Amino acid sequence: MPPQQAAAGQPSDVETGPRPADQSARYVAPFVVFLAFLALQSVLPLPLMADFLLRTAVLGGVLLFYSRPVIRLRPAFPLSTILLGAAVFIVWIGPDLLFPHYRQHWVFQNALTGAARTSMPTTALTEPWPLFLRVLRAAVITPIVEELFWRAWLMRWLISPRFSTVPLGAYSPSAFWLTAVLFASEHGPYWDVGLAAGILYNWWMIRTKSLADCILAHAVTNGLLCAWVIATHNWQYWL
Repeated sequence: MPPQQAAAGQPSDVETGPRPADQSARYVAPFVVFLAFLALQSVLPLPLMADFLLRTAVLGGVLLFYSRPVIRLRPAFPLSTILLGAAVFIVWIGPDLLFPHYRQHWVFQNALTGAARTSMPTTALTEPWPLFLRVLRAAVITPIVEELFWRAWLMRWLISPRFSTVPLGAYSPSAFWLTAVLFASEHGPYWDVGLAAGILYNWWMIRTKSLADCILAHAVTNGLLCAWVIATHNWQYWL
């Protein structure tokens, strides 16, 4: 069974001591930059390699030079966390494997959620550098950006605006479910499996009280999905 709390001698992610009000920015800024690039892509599209390099460099720089003090990368329960990440990957691709036309239903593809198709040009899908940068962003940068925002900040901020006084993994039904629903909405036509993933990641934060474990689980899921996409050419998962 997964642990209820960090074992003795394991590093804890629970914050102690007072934090300044602007501490939120260290958790939120990378996600804001992430969204800004999505908006920029629709308004002022850049050449693919320039877009990938710029996104990777800027997001990596924000994480390294601004948000690093609040990032935790030493998981307390690595084996259980890797298994959870793999389970979320199976949940993600499972419906489409079991029911090949499942994702074509209007519930998943519509004017609000968009279409399940890749944003990458066809010519880039056989080029090593675009694929490498896409995998790097999905499996390394995105898990840190999203876990900082969704589970390390938003789940606590919804409990109290003085979020730094709320321990990581604190449970509130409204915070739990609102975070899961908003996380699902971020994934467009994959909102259903996004909701399942959000529930599992939220639950894991409550069980482990560890940002590092949530980052690792998310990274495993995304890494396996990248491998699946490249191996099977199911590019539609890369929205």
